[in-house]
Formats: sequence, structure tokens, C-alpha cells
Amino acid sequence: MVPRIQRLSSDAARTLPLSTDTDDTDGNDPADEPSLPAHVAGSGALDRLVETARDYALASTAENTAKAYAADWAHFARWCRLRGTGPVPPSPELIGLYLADLAAPSDGSPRLSVATIERRLSGLSWNYAQRGMPLDRGNRHIATVLAGIRRKHARPPTQKEAILPHEILAMVATLPADLRGLRDRAILLIGFAGGLRRNEIVSLDMHRDDTLDSAGWIEIEDGGAVLTLNSKTGWREVEIGRGSSDRTCPVHALEQWLHFARIDFGPVFVRTSRDGQKALDTRLSDKHVARLIKATVLKSGIRSEIPEAERLALFSGHSLRAGLASSAEVDERFVQKHLGHASAEMTRRYQRRRDRFRVNLTRAAGL
Repeated sequence: MVPRIQRLSSDAARTLPLSTDTDDTDGNDPADEPSLPAHVAGSGALDRLVETARDYALASTAENTAKAYAADWAHFARWCRLRGTGPVPPSPELIGLYLADLAAPSDGSPRLSVATIERRLSGLSWNYAQRGMPLDRGNRHIATVLAGIRRKHARPPTQKEAILPHEILAMVATLPADLRGLRDRAILLIGFAGGLRRNEIVSLDMHRDDTLDSAGWIEIEDGGAVLTLNSKTGWREVEIGRGSSDRTCPVHALEQWLHFARIDFGPVFVRTSRDGQKALDTRLSDKHVARLIKATVLKSGIRSEIPEAERLALFSGHSLRAGLASSAEVDERFVQKHLGHASAEMTRRYQRRRDRFRVNLTRAAGL
């Protein structure tokens, strides 16, 4: 296999054009954006439609995914240039070599995980599709190399730790009694009880169509709060019931934040002034949720037997989703619906050690 790959490398270098065009270094080539056909004369109305079409095209992919795909393309384009070739047109032979170099870097850098390599390949496929150059991922030069990488290097996925109920309460208890503390308390409790992704938390608005960058809104009722979310799997409703006491109730925490921050329109979770006493107009970034989780994990002292650096690496925004999935003692199908998963298998990935040995096939078989 190795001699054949080396030969394909030289063949690919001869067939692919040299490229120093800066358009090849990102996933946003202006030539790929919606535009008028060459034979159609421009006008004010048509130009406005072109801009509208470009806005919709940008919205076709989640912002974080688009950033990742752009970075994937930039990395591949640079890799090609260093080897005297260019990334277009797509060459399965060259891409096979690229994947092999990611798995066993020739420059001594750490090899990438199988999941990251597969993500890189998805990024390249997406970028080629935007350029009208479909990439055949089933081509043997790609498929066989990727299969070999999976077979040789695949490992069980590294999962973030679930935050359990007593831990989320300990984290909340570390927050100050000012406006910022009220906001962060609501973020943690709503994120946990809703099993929300961090971008789903910060993208909430008070009402439907309040802002252009909204991906959902809230409705507070007597029994709890209903969140309507436009998530990665489509629109869904998440019902968050009221807790057993105000101290632990996510809906009460949300109501307290909205009341004292005087929020009745626009983003639900916004920045506060430096002294934590005034709510500003700017929507929070999803990075705030990740930083908040890590900071309160340290302050609360949970898992203190683990060194600090390792403890920080164990938790992320997904720890809230995993915490709910692992702690809710209800039928699995309700957890699946709540998290918006298309399959029960995906839900089980979030359930850290839940229900182990509840079904004992050893005894059922008579042993």
C-alpha cells in the first residue's frame, strides 16, 4: 500500500494546478456566493435579491460548523501549497495522502484523532460542494485509507463528565448575589433542566421574532417554562417544569433574572456591567457558558480529588446535557424527546453509567 500511495502522490502533483490564489485558503470564495447569471442585467431589485440569497446561503450552515469547515479548507490548502500543488480540482489520491499525514504526521506533530480526521474530510467535502466540485468519498483512494486509519487508531470517544444534581447545586451556591449571579444561576439551572446545548441557551429570546440572531424563545406558564428551539436537529419544544423548591427551581431562577434585569424584549441572557449591577443589551456568547461551568466547578470543589488541570478538561457545556440524561429517572424515550435526539442510541451516549446491570442477562440465562 505504501509504495502505491507514494506513486499516487507524484501523479496527483502532476494533474493538480499550482495555486497561490488566496481564495483557496478559506471556505468563503466570493465566486461561490449567489450571484446574477452573466447574461442578466443588474437592477436595484435583483441586487437586493442577490444579497438576500447570500444571507440565506450563509444561514444554511451553523456558524460554528462553517468556521470549522473554513479552518479545514485553510489547513488543507496550506498542506497542498507546501507540497507544490493546489486543492482544486479535487483529487482522491491527494486527499488520501492528506488523511494519512493527519493520522501519521511526517513533521513529528501529534496525530489527530479519528473523529477529527473524519471531520476534516467532511469539511473538505462541504467546501468542494460549494465550488461545484463534488468529492467522491467512496473513492478507493479515500475510503481504503480512512478504513485503515479507523482500524488502526480508532478509540472509544472521550466523553465529558456529567454534572449530577448535587453538583449543579453546589456550583450554583458559589455564585454572587448580584445581577450577574442571578443570570449565571438561571443559565446553569435552565441548561441542566432543559438538557440544552450552550448555543441553545444563549440564543433564546423573550418572544418569537424579537431579534434576527435568535434561535428560539420562551413562554413561562404556571406549570413551568416552554422553550421553542431551532436546534441542529430542527425545531423542537422543551418543557421545563417547576422544581420542588425555589432554591432548586430553574423556572424560578429564570423569573428572578428576568425581573431584576428588567428584560421583556430581545435576548434572554445578556452581558452585565463590570460591577454586576446592570444588564446590558449585548447577547452573551456561548463561550460564556463553557467558562461559567469550568469556573464554578473549581469554586465548588466538586471532584476535588482530581488535579485542577484534569478537572477542568473533564467538564464542558455538554456536561449539562449529560447530567440531565444521567440523572432523570424516567423512561428513556422521554429523555430522548427532551434532548431532541433522533435515536435512542444517541441518548444512551449521554447517559453516563445509568441503568448498568438493571437488565441482567446472565441471571436471565439461568446462571
